[in-house]
Amino acid sequence: MWLSDRRSFLLAGGAAALVAGCRFTPVHGPQGAGQNLMGTIRADDPVSRSDFQFVAALEERLGRPAAERFTLAYSIALSEIGGGRVRGFGDTRNQLRATLDYVLADPDGTELASGRVSAGTAYSLTSTQLATLTAREDAELRVMRMLADSLVARLMIEPALMPA
Repeated sequence: MWLSDRRSFLLAGGAAALVAGCRFTPVHGPQGAGQNLMGTIRADDPVSRSDFQFVAALEERLGRPAAERFTLAYSIALSEIGGGRVRGFGDTRNQLRATLDYVLADPDGTELASGRVSAGTAYSLTSTQLATLTAREDAELRVMRMLADSLVARLMIEPALMPA
């Protein structure tokens, strides 16, 4: 019993030495990329419902831009496909897929990062139109939050945005 505790202690010490050797810094630490991005990204003005939801989710994660160091140009594409079908009843579930193409640039317009993130979710179709519409709106909100989460995770590890 005592020997196994010693092994885990030695392994943890070895792992710490390896991490220290590669200049690892936590993303959300004092010198991490997370602090570098907080309150510094200004997204393009939203024009659609999904744009508003995406920008709100992005600002929820990174804060409202106070010192605008970066601009974010983006475009969102939504698609819906049927997911579940019951014979004699019809569709019972739809899948909502979203794709976000983005370009992050500095104020001079120099591109620092670009790419594509995608997410998907599903919602139930019910016998009432109002319940189906509400379920779709909720699914759209969920998928916009997923896109914001994916984008923030991608930007946090972007080499061009790492603090020096």
